Parts: sequence; structure tokens; C-alpha cells
Amino acid sequence: MTRVIKVGGRPQGDARLPGLIAEAWDAMSNAIVLVHGGGDSITALQQIYGIVPQFVDGRRVTTAQDLELVRMALSGTANKRLVSSLVREGVRAVGLSGEDASLIAATPAESGRLGHVGAPQKVNASLLFHLIDGGYLPVVSPVSRNVGHELGPALNVNGDDAAAAIASAIDAEELLLLTDVPGVLIDEAPVPALSIAEARSIMQDGRAAGGMKAKLAAAITAVESGLSRVRIGDLRAIADRNSGTFIRSTTE
Repeated sequence: MTRVIKVGGRPQGDARLPGLIAEAWDAMSNAIVLVHGGGDSITALQQIYGIVPQFVDGRRVTTAQDLELVRMALSGTANKRLVSSLVREGVRAVGLSGEDASLIAATPAESGRLGHVGAPQKVNASLLFHLIDGGYLPVVSPVSRNVGHELGPALNVNGDDAAAAIASAIDAEELLLLTDVPGVLIDEAPVPALSIAEARSIMQDGRAAGGMKAKLAAAITAVESGLSRVRIGDLRAIADRNSGTFIRSTTE
């Protein structure tokens, strides 16, 4: 069985991450897929070009110009930085983007309301199995191939959405969405578990907003696709399989 771990931009800057992933990779007999974001790097590039980032429900509005910066930040800098740090730990990491071999095929999200932003439609699971079976750890940038006829050849897919789609496609044992807090916080305290109904409730009433709202939406999608273990947590959740917040169809 395989774990899919999605690491956001801030946890990527933690010096402990490569070692923790390496230990987990060994423990899982080399069966991990790592999906990454890199929102801070994208924002930094946008600011260099005088662009003010815009977000809707935790998802970045992406123009044609923004998309080129997203490619640079995610498929370029962030991906290769992660791969290099893992290789130093002895992991046979291979960097990919969703565009490579149509790993993630996407269509424009929300009828193009967010610009060049996509929703995953199909995952090339055979490519991932080929790499895993060969003893490699795929490190995936979520920039994806656009299978539609508008908005160009690529789309900016939210990393949490990409990880959920990959986990579902390969029937992963677990999807772990890493963030910089110990789980979903309610009244400033992490909760051990949420049902889909409870997760939707805190999304609707504003207790979960921004990036956490996007994570919960992706987690709900994964649970509804049939995944039995879906968690949101910080770096401790990599080694501690009971850490973080579990998202379940029901908590009863």
C-alpha cells in the first residue's frame, strides 16, 4: 500500500522535513508519493513583477502571466529543491509535474472563474506505479495538463486537490495533508476527527477559511472517493500515524 503526502509551502522550509520523509519512505518499503505546493514562492515572484496575489476560498486566481510564474516556482524551484534535499537523505526522489506524461489531466475549475486554475479529471496512475515499483519516490508539482480547448496547455491545480486525486487514483492507504498547524483548529485547539458534515459546517460558517478550507474540501473529496484514512496535520503526523485531524464519512 502507498501513502500520499502533500506538503505545503511553509512546511517545505522546515529542515526536519527531508529526514522525516526519508524515514517514512523506508518504513513504507519505498511506497510514498509526495505532492507539494509552494504558495509563498509564487507570491514572492508575483511581487517581483508588481502583481498583487488574489485568492478565492484558499485557491489562487491565476492569469496567463501568473501561470508562467507558477510553473517557475512550483515545477522549477520548489520541486527541484525538494528532490535535492531528499536525495541527500538517500531517497531515490524523482521530480515530476502534472504536465509530464499527462500525469494529471485537468479542466478549468469553476467555469474559469479563477482564471487558469484547474480541477483534476484523470491521473496517469501507471506512471506512478512504474516509478514506485522501480524503487523511486515521485515528487509531484501540481501544475497540470489542460485537456480543454481554452486557456492554454497547462492549469494551476491546487496541491491539495492534486494530492486527493492521486491518492484516489492509486487507491492509497492514506492521504496526509501537511500544514503548519497540528490539525484542524476549532476555538484554537486541534480536533482529533471531523465527519464530512462537520467539516462542511465549519467551512460554511467561516471557522475554516483560506488554506484550511481548501484542505478540507480536498479531504472531503478523498473520503467520498473511498479512501479510508485522510488526515490533516503538521510534520509530526508523518511519523505519528495518530496525530492530526482525521476526516471521516462519519465520526460515529
